[in-house]
Amino acid sequence: MKDRSVVTWIISLIAIGFGIMTVRAGFTNIFVPETRAASGDIVMFVLWTNFILGFAYIVAGVGIFQENAWAKNLSLAIAGITLLTYAAFGVNIAFGGVWKIKTVKMMAVRSLVWVGIAYHAVSVTKTINRPLNKGKV
Repeated sequence: MKDRSVVTWIISLIAIGFGIMTVRAGFTNIFVPETRAASGDIVMFVLWTNFILGFAYIVAGVGIFQENAWAKNLSLAIAGITLLTYAAFGVNIAFGGVWKIKTVKMMAVRSLVWVGIAYHAVSVTKTINRPLNKGKV
């Protein structure tokens, strides 16, 4: 078994837990009419993006735990898509679209969390993917 840092354990658990919560919340808001009605103003492209990314959060969390190199790229993609979705949500607000302050806050949290996770994934994969004695005996 690899000797993983406590930080890697924590970040992996955060990513996986965040993913499970996101998929569950997204599922109920998309597929359960009563929940959607009770939620009020929903921006569907934000909801669908977060729901789909929730599955990627879980996969990225497992990849980070295993310190796989692909987890870096997936984490960077998740962070980038989250930031683009947040920006598009801002454009939606600017043009008078529906929104809730809860969505603004949660998108800020998602953005910060995934930029942090991506930073960790990049630093971990840089450490584990360095060349071993390249050209040296």
